[in-house]
Amino acid sequence: MDSIYGYIRVSTREQNEDRQLLALQELSIPQKNLFVDKQSGKDFERPQYRKMVRKLKKDDLLYIKSIDRLGRNYAEILEQWRILTKEKGIDIVVLDMPLLDTRRGKDLMGTFLSDIVLQVLSFVAENERINIRQRQAEGIAAAKARGVRFGRPPKPLPENFHFLYQQWKNGEITGSAAAKACGMPLATFRYRAEVYEKAKLL
Repeated sequence: MDSIYGYIRVSTREQNEDRQLLALQELSIPQKNLFVDKQSGKDFERPQYRKMVRKLKKDDLLYIKSIDRLGRNYAEILEQWRILTKEKGIDIVVLDMPLLDTRRGKDLMGTFLSDIVLQVLSFVAENERINIRQRQAEGIAAAKARGVRFGRPPKPLPENFHFLYQQWKNGEITGSAAAKACGMPLATFRYRAEVYEKAKLL
């Protein structure tokens, strides 16, 4: 049993690893051989993953729930798979994809099929990561277009803002003087004046 390992990864500290943990515990993997990273899958600079790889020896067996738990970068997943199976000489089983079980089909055809499935799944994992990023960017852009503001709410306008704004609009004082009297940088004064003007027109 000491030669059986399990690897779990969740993307953030808020995400729960229970689903992966339950799946691996059913395989009677020793607790000391379960490694959990709460970190993004964009690369393999993860402390628990690195610690596990150092412990793995030839003919050990590694279980993971799904290929995207190993990582999300297409090229790096393939490289890590090569290091683990060819250089370290271990077997890997991906529970959600029975075809990705290096214990089976050790002949040329079995290896060939496994490599094809791995490449397709790695590509799908990275493609999904790219799509998520794009959807997030599109969602933020759409929210901004609707007037949703991100970040900290602006400070309330100083009491003298309206008076100074009117003086500045009438050319009675410069923008720099108005900004200084309001206790804000010139760029901030101009921005707040623009927002103030739009609000008055609504």
